[in-house]
Amino acid sequence: MNNILVEEDYNKYKWEVCGDFKVTAVLLGLQASYIKYSCFLCEWDNCARATHYSRKQWPHRQSLTPGMKNVTHKPLIKSSKDLPPPQHIKLGLMKNFVKALDVKGPAFTYLCGKFPRLTYEKVKAGELLVLKSDNFLKTSSLKVLRDKEKAAWQSFQTVLNGFPGNFKAADFRELVQDLMDLYEQLGCNMSWKMHL
Repeated sequence: MNNILVEEDYNKYKWEVCGDFKVTAVLLGLQASYIKYSCFLCEWDNCARATHYSRKQWPHRQSLTPGMKNVTHKPLIKSSKDLPPPQHIKLGLMKNFVKALDVKGPAFTYLCGKFPRLTYEKVKAGELLVLKSDNFLKTSSLKVLRDKEKAAWQSFQTVLNGFPGNFKAADFRELVQDLMDLYEQLGCNMSWKMHL
């Protein structure tokens, strides 16, 4: 990775970098496949299973010092130059929405009909559905959603329009909190962690 940055003359331009979380970890010197302190922004402890669904705020990383908190190498870029990938976040939220749908409900049946080549298990896992998430359940198809599902879907759309783009909505914290609450009501078993 260092050779790529040297070849691209990164030190001259100091671009902001947006990549997958694994690429981010490599660029910031984090140990690969290490689940404790795996977040490059905070000191999130993935091993603390008792707090997975309740604790959302974790202390920010003060520095990326090799030998401390999962950092094994000197960072190749500043952490302030790294941008979380919005598409990755969007796909993760969409996948969890699909996984939380009632398998006997009309929305899940609608999805199985939309993707007939996928097995039931792959639809339930949310696989490949995220590729078409922009076309997923347009206005004419919203009637297949139950009240809680519809509220979560509309909140998901609001967050997509007001949070991960170039400009954040003034009330983005409330938008994200509403989405988290609605996903929880749907039964999404996600380990929420917020960086605001």
